[in-house]
Amino acid sequence: MDATLIRQLVWLDYRLALLFVVFVPFGLLCWAFRSSSEAVKRSLLLYWRVASLFLITIYLAIGSLPISFISGIVAEILIVLALWFWQDLNEDIEASRQSLRPVYLGWRWAVTIYCGVSIVFRALFANCAFTSIEKLSDTCKIWFEPPLSFSNTFHHGVPVENLAFFGAVGGIVYGLYLFSFLAFSLPKTGRIAFRD
Repeated sequence: MDATLIRQLVWLDYRLALLFVVFVPFGLLCWAFRSSSEAVKRSLLLYWRVASLFLITIYLAIGSLPISFISGIVAEILIVLALWFWQDLNEDIEASRQSLRPVYLGWRWAVTIYCGVSIVFRALFANCAFTSIEKLSDTCKIWFEPPLSFSNTFHHGVPVENLAFFGAVGGIVYGLYLFSFLAFSLPKTGRIAFRD
C-alpha cells in the first residue's frame, strides 16, 4: 500500500476514534446523567472503564512503543464486548422508553461497526508490534504521527519518555485489573453487571 494512502487512513482512523470512542460517548454520558437513564448511565460507566485502554494506547504510541499496536486492537475488541456483553444492562436498555435509548442504540451499532473495520485495518500492521523500535519501518511509524500530534497539542514541552512511562504504568495497572476481573469477578457474576 502507498505510504500516502496509509497516512490518510491512519489519520481517518484516529479522527473516527475520537468521534465514536471519546466525544459521542462523553456526550451520551452527560445526557444519561441529566435524564436519569440508569441503564444507559451504567452501561456507559462500564464502557469508560474499558475504553481507558484506548487512552493508554495513545500514550504508549507517543513514546513510539510497538506494544501500542496490540493494545489498540485489544482496546477496540474490549470496547465492543463491553457494549454487548452484559445481559442485565441490555435488557434494561431494551425496556427503557426514554428519548436517549434510540440515540444510545444507534451509537452502539456505529461504534461496533467502526471498531470492527478498525480492528481489521490495524491487524494489517500487527507485525509492527513485534519489531524493535530501531527497526520499525516507515509504514509502522506513520501510526505514531496522530498520537505525537496529540502530545504536541495537550502536553507541549513534556518529554515523550515521561508520557510513554505513564502509558506503560497505566497499561500495567489496566492489565492487573483485567486479570483480576477475568479470574475472580467474572466467574461469580457471569453476564450480570449489577446485582440488586
